[in-house]
This record gives sequence, C-alpha cells and structure tokens, in this order.
Amino acid sequence: MNKQSKIAVLGMMALSFAFSGNLTAQTMKEKTVMVGGAAMYPSKNIIENAMNSKDHKTLVAAVKAAGLVETLEGKGPFTVLAPTDEAFAKLPKGTVENLVKPENKTMLTKILTYHVLSGKYNAKQIWAAVKAGNGKAMMKTVEGQDVTFWTKGKDLYVRDAKGMDAKVTIADVNQSNGVIHVIDTVLMP
Repeated sequence: MNKQSKIAVLGMMALSFAFSGNLTAQTMKEKTVMVGGAAMYPSKNIIENAMNSKDHKTLVAAVKAAGLVETLEGKGPFTVLAPTDEAFAKLPKGTVENLVKPENKTMLTKILTYHVLSGKYNAKQIWAAVKAGNGKAMMKTVEGQDVTFWTKGKDLYVRDAKGMDAKVTIADVNQSNGVIHVIDTVLMP
C-alpha cells in the first residue's frame, strides 16, 4: 500500500469515528472524569452524562419516573449528589421498586431533589465552607431542607436530615449545567 492510500484509509477511519459519535474534535479536547466506566464530558449536561454511567442506572430510572429529566437537562447550574446503584441497593428491599410507582411520584421527587443544590459548588468550595464553619457546612437543597457537609482526613462527607452519612467517592464531575459529586449512600429528607 502506498503512502497516499495509507493516508486515505486513516482519514476514512477518522471520519467514521467522528460520524459515529465516538470521537469528535470537541470531546477529544475535554478533560473528562471516568464514572461508571464512562467518560463524563463537561460539554454534556447532567442527564446526558449520567445516562452513560453503568453505576447510575437506578438514579437515571428514578429521575425519569419523577419527571425530572427536563429540569436536569436545563440551564442550571446544579450541584448533584449522585448516589450509585450500590447506594440504592443499601435501602430496604423493595424501596426503589415502590418509589418509582406513579402513585409515589411526590415522595420520589422529594428524595431526588434533596440530592440537588441550586448553583455549582466544586469540592474546593465545599471544603472551604466546611473549614469556615468550624468543621461543617450546611447547604440548602432544591427540596428545601439542608444537608451538612463535613470532612474526615482527605474525605468529604454529606449528612442527611436523618443523620445518615454519605461519602463523596468521586468529586468534581463537571457538566455543562453544573457539577456531579458521586456519593455512596442515598440521602433522605
């Protein structure tokens, strides 16, 4: 194969990747964070990225059941404390299945919006607030109640209204409309 043929084949391969959506100039330049085996792109919104995470299938299904997809695709900015599938699995058996029923949409929405802060707060800002607050920082959720952030060593935690703690396992997953912090426990208002 001559040099021109090799260049033509490589060019066609690059075009096929670009047209398939697997590779674009924009996504190649972005600093991504891996969550649930997928790259999270700062140019995509919260829903677009969350749908690609293998670790957030339950959260995505719950957001759909609550009718919050359009909101979390919106302008924001939002800070989402995103429980993993393992976090949902810690709930009593049958809880998730019960919550996603249409008759429980109000309760599901209350729980999900308790995981959202209005505004974009990265880990550095939250750590600074905890330090300024003598070891804790209370922040109001979209649901209306507060969550309390605190630290232990190099780890950031969030405490819910019931006194349960969730550890931030992946911080600062930037989105076009905010930021996600992955947590290991479902928060309850």
